[in-house]
Amino acid sequence: MRISIVEGDITGVRVDAIVNAANSSLLGGGGVDGAIHVAGGPEILAACRALRATTLPAGLPPGQAVATTAGRLPATWVIHTVGPVYTSREDRRPTLLAAYTSCLRVADEVGAASVAFPLLSAGAYGWPLDDAADAAVEAIKGAATDVEDVRLVAFGGRARVAFERALSES
Repeated sequence: MRISIVEGDITGVRVDAIVNAANSSLLGGGGVDGAIHVAGGPEILAACRALRATTLPAGLPPGQAVATTAGRLPATWVIHTVGPVYTSREDRRPTLLAAYTSCLRVADEVGAASVAFPLLSAGAYGWPLDDAADAAVEAIKGAATDVEDVRLVAFGGRARVAFERALSES
């Protein structure tokens, strides 16, 4: 598997599947989630509403993943995952790792050879940036997957530096 770092907006990355750092409702939100829903158009929200009406009536639990159409994005799929909210009182790192590996499992299920990941849980969910980048690289490198091309999409220089350090130290 080839792992590279791209700095910029994940909604413009041309890959088979873009990972959405979703909230459990799957109905849109802020940050990456909001950007994906806006850029992808109403098709993504309609697909998420269909999931909520059928297989995920209580929403998507942290650490799990599900695919929908990518709507108007330059991808075929959006793989939605919910990372854990950071707390120093409980070790939620296994759930963060599971969010990445669940996405790769779903990518395999839909036949995606290339996947773009944002840095999960490091925004509104408060995960320390360097540890979030370490978890991303650890999970992706350790996953059993047929995905050939993983792009770690850094929204800003601090995230890019964290990804670069995590990759160089892995």
